[in-house]
Amino acid sequence: MKKVLVTRDLPDVGVDLLRQEGFEVTVWTKNRPMTQAELLEEARQHDALLCTSADRIDAAFLDSCRHLEIISQFAAGYDNMDVATATRLGVPLGNAPHAMSEATADVAFGLMIAVSRKMFHLHKKIINGEWRSFSPKANLGMELKNKTLGIFGLGRIGLEMARRCKGAYNMEVIYCNRNPNPEAEKEVGARRVSFNDLLMQSDVLSVHCLLSGETTGIFNSTAFSRMKRSAIFINTARGGVHQEKDLIRALKKGDIWGAGLDVTNPEPMQPNNPLLAMENVAVLPHIGSATVEARSQMSWLAAANIVAFYKGEPVPHLVNPEVKAGKPE
Repeated sequence: MKKVLVTRDLPDVGVDLLRQEGFEVTVWTKNRPMTQAELLEEARQHDALLCTSADRIDAAFLDSCRHLEIISQFAAGYDNMDVATATRLGVPLGNAPHAMSEATADVAFGLMIAVSRKMFHLHKKIINGEWRSFSPKANLGMELKNKTLGIFGLGRIGLEMARRCKGAYNMEVIYCNRNPNPEAEKEVGARRVSFNDLLMQSDVLSVHCLLSGETTGIFNSTAFSRMKRSAIFINTARGGVHQEKDLIRALKKGDIWGAGLDVTNPEPMQPNNPLLAMENVAVLPHIGSATVEARSQMSWLAAANIVAFYKGEPVPHLVNPEVKAGKPE
């Protein structure tokens, strides 16, 4: 009987699948992530790991846990994993992509609307007893119809965002990708542009890329200075894609009009962060995938990777396909 460590209390469907398939499952049920020491100690007693993006699967961890036969993650992204080291050691890494596309696009779309109408700021004014009378020139936002949506990283989530913006507001869609997206070009008329043109032409710029060496900190002071002063910046991907001090500076200077964030840098955001007091900013605590449907599907996909591996079947979602992922001898 193989032993699987699950590093957080995930939706039951994934854990139930593992147990139904005969695995001995240990679930970390405390309402916090494991410390690195706790993760190492527990992982050494198991054959497989089902982790989350809050766990640091770095070279030191992998070298200390070479006995692990497969690691599968309850997330689509895997920037917390040292893929190169895992591949060198022959450890297959699984993830759970696509399950949260609809949910995350809903959050990006909602943040765009909330920023455009200053909803979070105005809600706080009610709580603070500052809603007194009608003022024709106060609390003015902007309309979104016929504006230009720029998407940085037009994959599944980006396409769902584009569909919403095109359908609701007839927005023109431009995007910056390493490769073309023919599906998006055909369905929503998306037009591929350079990064510089994306910055200069977007009324709303929505980030949906992976965090990598290429994308880390790409939205910095230089990038924000090239955007329209009326532009809204949305990030529901990873906080590391934008440089938060530069974003704060750009908003204060008026280089851009507003920002909507579901991800911050660092996470969690401190309650005294200047962004939380800004009129044209809306911040959420990384809830892009937080629906019953999305989180349940993520749990199932992450568990299914482990089940397939031990059955000697192809791992459905493999981050490092260079590793021959089959049932160990």
